[in-house]
Amino acid sequence: MTQRNNIDDFDDNKLILLYKEKGEKQIIGLLYKRYTRFAFSICMKYLKDEEHSKDAVMQVFEKLFDDLKRHQVTNFKSWLHSVLKNHCLHIIRDNAYKLTKEKKAIISYDSLVENQLYLYQDIDNGFEERINNLEMELCNLSHEQRICVELFYLKEKCYQEVAEITGYTLNQVKSHIQNGKRNLKISMQKNETEQ
Repeated sequence: MTQRNNIDDFDDNKLILLYKEKGEKQIIGLLYKRYTRFAFSICMKYLKDEEHSKDAVMQVFEKLFDDLKRHQVTNFKSWLHSVLKNHCLHIIRDNAYKLTKEKKAIISYDSLVENQLYLYQDIDNGFEERINNLEMELCNLSHEQRICVELFYLKEKCYQEVAEITGYTLNQVKSHIQNGKRNLKISMQKNETEQ
């Protein structure tokens, strides 16, 4: 490491300049020692969880190896505060997004089950068999019809979203859904009369 001309006594700006010049990771270690408690308290303020806050502090200080080389930092403490805040807000947004996706998946599943219960109001021991038949019949649709029907009914996408996902035109999407629904109905009725 750099000669220790009382490097521990260097102010933040001197340490950052020295790091930019030498690139020695131990210098970041000195900043870490100085600001660990500060960084942890900022993360706790936003994340409100000890383990997640500890992880966030480590992640931010690991990023400093690159960030300090790229950024002109004149007030390290206030700059670090901004970096920590943004990092925590990013974590919160990611977690909120994941939670929203999980809730949507649960709602979608519940909706699917409700729709299937509605389709088969005479719930009896053959219910699971009918569900399996529905899944099998979906597989018998053309690829275009199946993907459009699944996105529209099971994933609850609107026509426009289905068009964007599949690359089909709006009219093609409507046609595939309408034909797929009709083919499913015909096929399911045929199966029920044969049983």
